[in-house]
Amino acid sequence: MPIEEIRVRSWAELLEQLYVDSWNPRIERFRSPYVFRGLGDEAYDLSTTLARKIRHHKELEAPLMRSFRRYGARLAEATGSIWDWLSTAQHHGLPTRLLDWTWSPLVAAHFATSELDKYDRASAIWCVNADDVAKQLPARLNEVLDSNYAFVFSVRMIRDEFPLDDLRKFDSAFDDVVALFFEPPSIADRIVNQYGLFSMMSDPSMNFESWVEGKPVGVRKVVLERECLWEVRDKLDQANLTERILFPGLDGLSSWLARQYSSKE
Repeated sequence: MPIEEIRVRSWAELLEQLYVDSWNPRIERFRSPYVFRGLGDEAYDLSTTLARKIRHHKELEAPLMRSFRRYGARLAEATGSIWDWLSTAQHHGLPTRLLDWTWSPLVAAHFATSELDKYDRASAIWCVNADDVAKQLPARLNEVLDSNYAFVFSVRMIRDEFPLDDLRKFDSAFDDVVALFFEPPSIADRIVNQYGLFSMMSDPSMNFESWVEGKPVGVRKVVLERECLWEVRDKLDQANLTERILFPGLDGLSSWLARQYSSKE
């Protein structure tokens, strides 16, 4: 299905759009199947840091991860699993094939409005139905999710299905390119507070946006027009959706205070 784009001009319009389709009639609860990714510029696409920063990423992903594991063994929280190491690498800023998402639409709104130097342009929040993405996976992986009463994977669930030491073996396990969402281990308060999860493709060159186009997956791009950015930012701050909470520690506190004491001009 085509990617739906909605443009909003106020906090009220934004909230209305972020909670579309949150009612689940099966359980009679407001439990949205959507995950969210906030970007400070509507022009940004859904490419990974690996694809953007490493020119020959298909060839260099494996040695990049091998070097990270070798040099980071004494410092990292990861176990021997490639999936734990991949999560740790993403968390600490290494270019990887992962994209950061959150279950929280308001956390995504924070990331869409946290950079004041980008307020001369519209920002965006991507909303993707994770349940629909899971349905595109092979039947055996859907059986794993069903047996665990889940529609995204945990690291343990992926590790049990793919006890690999090389992501290229994961890529070759599928006839067509697949995407999946998984929740990382809670290796830091930041991951917990941001209600975070990752998306991953079975082709490190594939852009998630390109993959999802034409598939029966609910995807919405909510664009925040420039005139509403300050309203959204100030109301998020009042709701305590700030760096002080999402990035616990002095770095987050400093970022929050720097924005709090910035002028609008």
